[in-house]
Amino acid sequence: MLSFMNHSSPLKIIFNVAAMILLLLFIGVSVSYGTTEIDLATVWQAIFYFNSDLTSHQVIQELRLPRAFSAALVGAFLAVSGAIMQGMTRNPLASPSIMGVTDGAAFALVMTLAFFPRLPGAGLTVSSFIGAGLAVALIFMIGSFSKGGLTPVKLALAGVAIGTMLRSITSVTAFHFNLEKELGFWIAGGLDGSNWTQVKLLLISGIIGLLVAVFISKSITVLSLGEDMAIGLGQNNLIIKALGIISILIMTGAAVSVAGAVGFVGLIVPHITRFIMGTDYRWIIPSSAIFGALLLVIADIVSRLINAPFETPVGAITSLIGVPFFLYLARGSGGGK
Repeated sequence: MLSFMNHSSPLKIIFNVAAMILLLLFIGVSVSYGTTEIDLATVWQAIFYFNSDLTSHQVIQELRLPRAFSAALVGAFLAVSGAIMQGMTRNPLASPSIMGVTDGAAFALVMTLAFFPRLPGAGLTVSSFIGAGLAVALIFMIGSFSKGGLTPVKLALAGVAIGTMLRSITSVTAFHFNLEKELGFWIAGGLDGSNWTQVKLLLISGIIGLLVAVFISKSITVLSLGEDMAIGLGQNNLIIKALGIISILIMTGAAVSVAGAVGFVGLIVPHITRFIMGTDYRWIIPSSAIFGALLLVIADIVSRLINAPFETPVGAITSLIGVPFFLYLARGSGGGK
């Protein structure tokens, strides 16, 4: 997909800055909107001139700010993970949700809640990393051992199959251990329980994943042109893929441990970003982080507006956008390449 901006770096910078301003604006809207609406002036005061005696300031600091920041970070991490997956596999349908990575993380989380219920939040995050890693290992192993080797379509099919299998095991385990409520949260995806501890976990793990992603961004651009071309240019694809997978596991694991299986962000955002920014992953990865954060913050606001005063799972909102987008891409990328 070609960029309508061609190679105009100043225009891309302006577009990213505009997206960041919009992100800050919608974070402000997210913080101000809730069961009780709070004006933006009060939000500003609560952030920079916090008064613990005011209930509105406590609500903003302890409930709404962590939720807004969690939405931004989760959206950024899922979008960047999707961009890396699409670049490494040259598969336009690749994303953490479709390729079974989020199902692997949710599987590990439910298993941990079933057998180690007293494990602290950090332990749940680590378990989600392990589950995501298990899913990726199984997907690449099955895809590689199939006749004709690993192709983008086989990778997608393996992802769907492994994701379905892990989701089934997760459901059976949850019902047996009476974890239906927890399972419902992971399947639907939500941010209503976000707190500062989770924000810190997202920041620590996610920043590591983002730094790795930015570090290999130039190499992913080369890899996205084809493995043979990358090898011909002297690139060690095995190391790049290993670093890419580590980055995906860290970011997806952290995102799922906080928000559950929020789908399609990692599918939609990289395509939009490539259309705007072109095919250079040095632009795609940081821009995907901004656009992914913006998308999920807006989706979280819509989830509270669409059926107020009740909340709609944010995963349902992203799916409403993502399913038609997925069908469009699947129709356009048919065949066996």
